[in-house]
Amino acid sequence: MELARYSKGINLDVGIQTNGLFPDVLGQLIEERLVNKVALDFKSRFEGYSGQKEKSGFNYENYERNVRKSFNICKNAYARNNLSEFEVVITIFYENEVYIEEISGLIGKVPLVLQQGEHKILRLPTIPLNMTEGEYREKKRQLQEDYHPLTLDEIKRIADKLGRKVRIRTREVGEIIYKGRVGL
Repeated sequence: MELARYSKGINLDVGIQTNGLFPDVLGQLIEERLVNKVALDFKSRFEGYSGQKEKSGFNYENYERNVRKSFNICKNAYARNNLSEFEVVITIFYENEVYIEEISGLIGKVPLVLQQGEHKILRLPTIPLNMTEGEYREKKRQLQEDYHPLTLDEIKRIADKLGRKVRIRTREVGEIIYKGRVGL
């Protein structure tokens, strides 16, 4: 909050990218006109974190409720021109493709960005005691190849099912506006 206040105090625009977990903070930023742009970013479906607990002890039971509340706060502020830019960003992986249509339908006319996701394999779940460093690196490389990011054409095929204009972001081409194929 203090950084946003400082930034606005020196006439800078403020944009945030959030998973929507803290709607009250988001609401306060908007109410105090401390933010110009919000990108609500999904890496999973709304229920993606529900019921999970991390080692830190943080409980994600209310994730879906909080994300929906954050979405409504931003959508209403955007409609009233209290928020100059608002978009929903869905980071796409093969396993969350089925939720994209659901989220697209829920958000209505709010701008939608389909962003190419990349699985990060930080470490192997199990490591044999006799595995060398070179073997370990090769195994990680093979796993990374098995979980490659969706291509631009694959993302376009997903976007075609939505029946709406979207922006698509990939590492290869940057960001494009995609209106979909005619006749689908």
